[in-house]
Amino acid sequence: MSKKWKWFSIGMVAAMTVVVSACGSNQGETSDNSSSSKEITITAAGSTFVNPLFSKMFSEYNKLHPEIKINYQSIGSGGGVKQLTEGTIDFAASDAFMSDEEIGAVKNGVVHIPVTVGAEAIIYNIDGVDKGLKLTQETISDIYLGTIKKWNDPKLKADNPDLNLPDLEITPVYRSDGSGTTAIFTDYLSTVSPEWKEKVGQGKSVQFPVGVGGKGNEGVAGQVKQTPGSIGYAELAYAENNHINYAQLRNKDGKFVYPSLEAATIAADDAAQNMPADTRVSIVEKAGEKAYGIVGISWALLNTNYADATKKQVITDLIKWVYRDGQQYSEPLFYAKIPDGIAKINDDNVAKIK
Repeated sequence: MSKKWKWFSIGMVAAMTVVVSACGSNQGETSDNSSSSKEITITAAGSTFVNPLFSKMFSEYNKLHPEIKINYQSIGSGGGVKQLTEGTIDFAASDAFMSDEEIGAVKNGVVHIPVTVGAEAIIYNIDGVDKGLKLTQETISDIYLGTIKKWNDPKLKADNPDLNLPDLEITPVYRSDGSGTTAIFTDYLSTVSPEWKEKVGQGKSVQFPVGVGGKGNEGVAGQVKQTPGSIGYAELAYAENNHINYAQLRNKDGKFVYPSLEAATIAADDAAQNMPADTRVSIVEKAGEKAYGIVGISWALLNTNYADATKKQVITDLIKWVYRDGQQYSEPLFYAKIPDGIAKINDDNVAKIK
């Protein structure tokens, strides 16, 4: 891994606060609406999945607009939705779209704005197995259902004849907090496993049958890294940045594929072809030889009405920059760029915010 990743460590706390301070020099063009000399603070919270990308984007945005201070708390999608509902933040970020019931509980309304697409890696810690582990829809589901208990289970050995899988207990690791990453993962499991769908289901918080919990993508990654025999799920950037091994997953076309920027881009482009106006859509387990099954959208959740017209303009300018010019920072961090078709839908939805 290149030196540029050394800033990112497994020791990040799950409730990390990203504060882009109002210091720095003006660079490039600035918007007439957000270039006031008066300092304005924007508070936001939610997804840990998108946090590495937001950290970079908000830092770069501050260089263009030093008067804008952005306080983003990486507390999980569920926490972000809760704070948006309570009216204590200016916008949230989530990797799970809100239900009609959840939207109805937000006094000032909600609009979903896709800001990135990312793949979830199935990370693992098996001594002597640094790469090449293959998992199918059935085996990953059975591991999290608790019916596959050891790494030398016959089903796993059949898919991995060239690996020396040990007689070692499997410790599944899951998110202990309300999580969009969990929503994507359980959406995938519910799609590929009727048993999972019936017994556990899909959501930001579910009752996992077995395993141990970790808070945030950081917590899951940390738990897997320190626990021999463990397996977990985390956004690809966390696996790459922390040098954690991750598996190949059999896709809908029967090919074993690693999570990758390419796979996320394929999913993003596919989503753009059939994106509904409200952008609330699942993109797991799509067809294609190079497709990867566990991919999801991260949304910025904005209110449809803001009492403060100045702050509304600052927020919408920021978010438009995120899904337009800010996309240049996506690929180096293993996220897919938002396709132009989705960005145009975002333009229409942002224009409706009052």
